[in-house]
Amino acid sequence: MARAIVIEHTGGPEVLELRDVEVPSPGPDELLVRVAATGVNYIDTYHRSGIYPVRFPFTPGGEAAGTVVSAGSGTGFREGDRVATAEARAAYAEYVLVPAEKAVPIPVGVDDHTAAALLLQGLTAHFLSTSTFPVGPEHTVLLHAGAGGVGLLLTQLLKRRGATVFTTVGSQEKAQLSREAGADQVLRYDGFREHVRELTNGRGVDVVYDGVGRNTFDESLGSVAVRGLLVLFGAASGPVPPVDPQRLAAAGSVFLTRPTMGHYLRDFEERSWRAGELFGAVQDGSLTVRIGATYPLEEAARAHEDLQARRTTGKLLLLP
Repeated sequence: MARAIVIEHTGGPEVLELRDVEVPSPGPDELLVRVAATGVNYIDTYHRSGIYPVRFPFTPGGEAAGTVVSAGSGTGFREGDRVATAEARAAYAEYVLVPAEKAVPIPVGVDDHTAAALLLQGLTAHFLSTSTFPVGPEHTVLLHAGAGGVGLLLTQLLKRRGATVFTTVGSQEKAQLSREAGADQVLRYDGFREHVRELTNGRGVDVVYDGVGRNTFDESLGSVAVRGLLVLFGAASGPVPPVDPQRLAAAGSVFLTRPTMGHYLRDFEERSWRAGELFGAVQDGSLTVRIGATYPLEEAARAHEDLQARRTTGKLLLLP
């Protein structure tokens, strides 16, 4: 037997219960991984609360790092290999099954906690900056939640690509973290649209990366330059209500997209490229991964509470 978090029905953090469960067995092309650390992400709260429907009973968690203890046939991995994934299921547990094609080796020089803290948010930051909008030195960017897990990584990747980066944050402590990550201008949320217009001489930014959602969407739309792009990649403050396409025309023929990671990890080669660039940047010291807090597995509810209350910076990890 092993321990795992199990949810029987939708609800608040209190529905996250620690239980004893059977240790799963890997099938063909699967790995059984002993979990060293599990990443806590907003999508986990969407599953728990019912924003994204799931079948119950349900164990949340898609991101983890650890050691292979058993490998099914045809995986290419062996017992003892260290691996990480952002695409597992039921990772709030001591053991998790991982499809071999969705696992990436953890290179020498990167510890398990860093790998677990990096992969989902790092892959998100990578595809946002390289593919959703290929950012270059000629671009000015607005990024919300600049001191969050994605925000700190994305800021560093954007600066590596030469962009001018404006961020928004909710406190002085978070402002300092955002500046340390490389942000050129750090703004508070109140009135950020006016500040962006002032900083760009009325033009607006080429792209807005908005993972906050409901509370920021309107001003985000008003911050985009003519024919610029608004990237809605999360909803920390709640889902954005339906949008009349005429608003995009009125804002300056603005483009709007809602990317999801699965569409940017289409095959083994794409996954390996993105993960390889991230791990390489960690190894050479050009990408810093901030672990904001760690929690025992049994305190998953507290981790969700802290995440949703926006009391945290960087990455939250559960440690079995």
